[in-house]
Amino acid sequence: MRNKIYLGLLLIAFIFQGSILHAEAKEEFDYKSPEFKAVAQQFACTCGCGQDHYECDPNTCQLTKDFKADLVGMMNKGWDKDKIRQYYVNIYGEEILTAPEKNGFSLTAWVLPFVALGTAGGGLFFVIRKWVKRKGTEEPVMENQTTEEEVEGEILSSIIDEERKKYL
Repeated sequence: MRNKIYLGLLLIAFIFQGSILHAEAKEEFDYKSPEFKAVAQQFACTCGCGQDHYECDPNTCQLTKDFKADLVGMMNKGWDKDKIRQYYVNIYGEEILTAPEKNGFSLTAWVLPFVALGTAGGGLFFVIRKWVKRKGTEEPVMENQTTEEEVEGEILSSIIDEERKKYL
């Protein structure tokens, strides 16, 4: 009797194990799946076209054809997006990524130019503001000139008048 119970439990375990295995069957990925698109778009094609591997034309680029085949193979083996990304970054470096990592020097290299432009713009604003304030506080030019300059001006105007009289 005890053997029959064990045999029944063993049979039930095999039935449930088979249904669990079928439920956990891995999804087969192809070039048109959205998961493949998400993975392929994070890598830049190295042929020089400037596109990511999802957009690069496999009819004209052998590199992207091989790369896409590798990606599909990795995804069908169960590799996730982050593991594939880390694999290619270890081989090619961060140059293969279409978007930089969000840590370390990459983050600094992307943020620093904007910080520098903002700082320069703010500095320029304050310098111009200071110039405008200084120009507004300057004393106006005095209308009364010194006597030496007045005498000199009269002499020049008399010379000009004499020359004009000669020719007119």
